[in-house]
Amino acid sequence: MTFAAQTNIQQQASQRHAVIDDLQTLIKFKSVTPQQAGAIDWLNTQLRALGFDCEQFTFNNVTNLIAKISFGDGPNYAFSGHIDVVPASGGAWRAEPFSGEIIDGAIYGRGSADMKGGVAAMLAACRALVSHTVNKQGTFYWLITSDEEGEAEYGSLLIAERLAQQGIQLDGCIVGEPTSHLQVGDTIKNGRRGALSAQLTIKGKAGHVAYPENTLNAAHLSADVVKRLTNIMWQRDEPSSKTSVQITGINVANVVDNMVPAWCEMTFNIRYSHGYKSSDIKNDIQFALADLQQYIDIEWQRPCESFYTSHQTNNCLLEKVEQAVFDVTGSYPLLSTSGGTSDGRFFANSHTQVIECGVRNNTIHQVNEHVPINDLLKIEQIYTRLLKKLFIGSFNNGSEKPD
Repeated sequence: MTFAAQTNIQQQASQRHAVIDDLQTLIKFKSVTPQQAGAIDWLNTQLRALGFDCEQFTFNNVTNLIAKISFGDGPNYAFSGHIDVVPASGGAWRAEPFSGEIIDGAIYGRGSADMKGGVAAMLAACRALVSHTVNKQGTFYWLITSDEEGEAEYGSLLIAERLAQQGIQLDGCIVGEPTSHLQVGDTIKNGRRGALSAQLTIKGKAGHVAYPENTLNAAHLSADVVKRLTNIMWQRDEPSSKTSVQITGINVANVVDNMVPAWCEMTFNIRYSHGYKSSDIKNDIQFALADLQQYIDIEWQRPCESFYTSHQTNNCLLEKVEQAVFDVTGSYPLLSTSGGTSDGRFFANSHTQVIECGVRNNTIHQVNEHVPINDLLKIEQIYTRLLKKLFIGSFNNGSEKPD
C-alpha cells in the first residue's frame, strides 16, 4: 500500500470518529424547542473554525444561525437544519435520552435521527469540502434554527426573510430531515404536501328532543359537514401526492339527554397535494359548505404551504442528489412527497430547488430514538459526494472519481 493510500485511510478513519463524537456532543445539548441549550453556539464555533462568516440572532427565545463561506463566483447552495427536539419524557429508554450513548452499534438519544444526525454528518462533509485542495466555486450557507418542532414562527421563516432582505437568492437547498425508509438513501423528498388545520363552530337551535321540528340539531349538522368534507373530489391532485382530510375532534357541549344541542365544535386537518395552495383548499371547502354558511364559522389555523422540485434542464439539484446517493449506495432513491411538513417550504420558490435527504425515520419522536453508526457514516458519505458535485464538479464536468 502506498503512503498516499495509507494517509487517505487514516483521514477517513479520523473523519468517521469525528462525526460520531459530533453527534454525541449535539445530543448532549438538551435543546427542546425552542431552546438551543448551547447547540447553536457550538455549531457557530465549529463553522467559524472552517472559515464561515456567522450571524446568530435570537427572537422570542428562538435562536437562528446563518453561516456563509464563499469559494468565488458560482451558485448559492444551502444546508437547512434544526437542532431543536421534541421532549424525551416518559418511556423505558435504554440510555439516558440526552447522553448519546452507543448501544449495539447505534447512537441513542433524542434528536439522534431528527435531525442532529444529519447536522453532524453535514458538518463532517463540510470539513472534507473545505480541506479539499482543488479549486471550488460558489457559496455555501448553513441555515440552522431551534424552532422547527414547534410552531416554526420564528425560525426558518425569519431566516428566509433575512436572506431576502440581504438580496440573497438560493439556487438550491438541501434539508437534512430523516427521509430514508428501510435503508439510508432509499428515499428522498423532492417536495412536501401542504397542511392546513381548522376549527369549525356549528350553530343550531336548542329545544326539547320530543319536538325536533322546533329545533336545529348542531350534532346532526356536524355529521353532514363530515360527509361533505370527506367526499370532496380533489381534481388538482398530482400523481403520488394525494389530498386527505381527517376529522381530528368533535365536541358537543350538552350535559342532558333530553335537549337538542345548539352548538358543536369540530376540528379537522387537511394534507394537500402540491397541485394546490392553501387558498385553493379554503375555496374548495367553502364551496362544499356554501349552503350551510349561515350555521358555520371557520377559523383557519397553522397553514403550511406545499412545495415541489422537479427535474431541471440546467444545474439540477435533484439530479445531483440522486447521483450522490447512487455513488454511495449503488441504487437510485425513490422520490416522495409524503410525511409531514418541513422547513423546506420556507426556502422553496420558482427559482430555489429544495431536496430533503437524511437518515432513516423509523425511530423519530419515539422512546429509544437512535441512529446506527453505519447509517450515520453512509449519510456522511452521501453529503460529501453531493458537496463535491455542487462546488467542485463543474470544474471537471462532473468527472471526479468516487471516494
